[in-house]
Amino acid sequence: MLAIAILAAGKGTRMKSKLPKVLHPLAGKSLIDRVLSCTHGLNPNRRLIVVGHQANLVEDSLRKHQGLDFVLQQPQNGTGHAIQQLKPRLKGFNGELLVLNGDVPLLKEETLSSLLKFHKESNASVTFLSASLDSPTGYGRVFTDESGLVKKIIEERDCTNEQRKNKLINAGIYCFNWQQLSDVLNLLSNQNSQNEIYLTDTISLLKKALHFEVDNPFEIKGINDRVQLSECEHYIQEELKSLWMSKGVSFVDPISCSLSEDSNFGTDVIIEPQTHLRGKCSIGNGCHLGPGSVITNSTLAENVLAIHSFINEATIGNNTSIGPFAHIRPESNIRQNSKIGNFVEIKKSCIGEGTKINHLSYVGDSALGKNINIGAGTITANFDGKNKHRTIIDDYSKTGANSVLVAPIKIGAHVTIGAGSTISKDIPDKSLVVERSKAIIRTKAD
Repeated sequence: MLAIAILAAGKGTRMKSKLPKVLHPLAGKSLIDRVLSCTHGLNPNRRLIVVGHQANLVEDSLRKHQGLDFVLQQPQNGTGHAIQQLKPRLKGFNGELLVLNGDVPLLKEETLSSLLKFHKESNASVTFLSASLDSPTGYGRVFTDESGLVKKIIEERDCTNEQRKNKLINAGIYCFNWQQLSDVLNLLSNQNSQNEIYLTDTISLLKKALHFEVDNPFEIKGINDRVQLSECEHYIQEELKSLWMSKGVSFVDPISCSLSEDSNFGTDVIIEPQTHLRGKCSIGNGCHLGPGSVITNSTLAENVLAIHSFINEATIGNNTSIGPFAHIRPESNIRQNSKIGNFVEIKKSCIGEGTKINHLSYVGDSALGKNINIGAGTITANFDGKNKHRTIIDDYSKTGANSVLVAPIKIGAHVTIGAGSTISKDIPDKSLVVERSKAIIRTKAD
């Protein structure tokens, strides 16, 4: 049997943030979400989250995950103290306990699987991840005997100058035999420079302690401040962009762009500088994004052009052109062969096939048919001060420049609306309508 405990109780004071450290985002996912993601394939019997500082925020953010057991650590008195809180929850449990940290987000599931396999085959009391670092500053040092058994781990702040020269470090990821661990947990003390109860002190108390060295030390990088957060962001972005370039996506200037892990691309996609994809995005074959576009939780079909535009929670059809400087807001559906031009805002609207809204227009809460031409400066006046109202325009209609359509309103098919008109009544099919105020011209007195 396998239980997994994720430590997420710390204050994260070095982040200088009101947000708990484990909730800071990394390529679109919180740190602790990333840690949880790498445990799914391990098929654990139990998953426990140790919370403390701002526990309610951490718990609320993880409600979407099924089968989590939250354990409160109050006060936060060290990693050993955190694991001591598990004893009542794991009473009668007979198996392995995998201990992870909520601020180590780059771990791979394959690494944890290898750790578990090595631990079981070695019949160890505890096996933990280790690494040899050229610059081991900040990590506890691992000391072994001639046979390779780990004798002790000394936290850096408690090391002598000579001990700090040791480059073999503890990554803080442990696999314990729970029965053996639970027998020694009560023997831990806080006799150290931090006056905390260290989980590392169990190493010298257990019968057989081993370490498992990781191939890629960056995988065990912990995040304690915003510099380290940005380093991990850069690392993930490089991985993501390299992956998609190998699958047929071109980045003109990769370093200036960012992706979320939930982004998905077809082939022959070109991504220009300063383009960012956030959330769950699906980008079809032949799309050309940017420069300067931000796309969030949206689906773009094939051969879509999006220049200097914001697209948020929208669906864009084949061969559609967006921008420059367009804003496509949530619940918008732009059908194929359409054009949404410069300084156009679309909100919660369906734009039909082949329809053109070329410039300086607002279309909100509307349903437009196919092959419609919306003139420059056309506005759908959808809000009466209390409620939003719908505008419907049927196929092949046209609005002149600076038209205002006062919703609720329905414009029929093949309708032409003259420039400068304010339309407040429904218009039947095949109509020409002009509605303007009478010009009053006065001659200035001498």
